[in-house]
Amino acid sequence: MSTVGIKELKNRLTHYLRHTKQGEEVIVTERGKPIALLQPIRSPLTPLSREARLARMAARGLLTLPTSRRRNAFAPLRVAGRPASQIILEDRR
Repeated sequence: MSTVGIKELKNRLTHYLRHTKQGEEVIVTERGKPIALLQPIRSPLTPLSREARLARMAARGLLTLPTSRRRNAFAPLRVAGRPASQIILEDRR
């Protein structure tokens, strides 16, 4: 599964058609939003990959695709002193 912008697709159409012939799906985007799906003729109705199905739903307005790659939600923190668990246990006594 690959994603390509309109300008890149125009410049390298043969390259992407070759990938499509080999069974790969190609999502075409315009300003980062999916607008088309190139796929082999043998499967015109149902996209094979999860990415293609998500792109199709985004094109219909059913969902919004993320704009950036997923990052770690939290960075570990180093705190000086005793652990909070130890302080809580001492407080209970």
